[in-house]
Amino acid sequence: MKCPFCGFFEDKVVDSRPSKDGTSIRRRRECLGCNRRFTSYEQIEELHYMVIKKDGRRERFDRGKLMRGLNKAFEKRPVRQIDIEQMVDDVERMLYSNSEREISTYQIGEFVIERIKQLDEIAYVRFASVYRKFKDFQQFYEEIHDILKSQS
Repeated sequence: MKCPFCGFFEDKVVDSRPSKDGTSIRRRRECLGCNRRFTSYEQIEELHYMVIKKDGRRERFDRGKLMRGLNKAFEKRPVRQIDIEQMVDDVERMLYSNSEREISTYQIGEFVIERIKQLDEIAYVRFASVYRKFKDFQQFYEEIHDILKSQS
């Protein structure tokens, strides 16, 4: 690390301790060139995952955006908020376990839609109508018909 006083590139760490919130490490250093002390902070690099939209655009994964969409689908349904949050946590875990830093909206959507179907069929149809862009009542009917067929 370059000394802020003399520009020398060698130092020794004389003290090291984590920050109160545990997100960084404070290091007290002593320059081996001028013997002056300075402080540095070390933080984990935040990983940003990119979502590839249907039109090819890329944007950062936004947990809040997914949460808003799910809350709209589950509005006035008997599903606990913690279950919805768990679903978003599962999506984030899927992202972090993926070696690539990019994922398509299709992969996220298919992952989410299967979990919604397990929790609440009404929310599933609501989400599917937006996600799959239903254009008319016939598409709603076919989706509902598939649900009823799978129950029998």
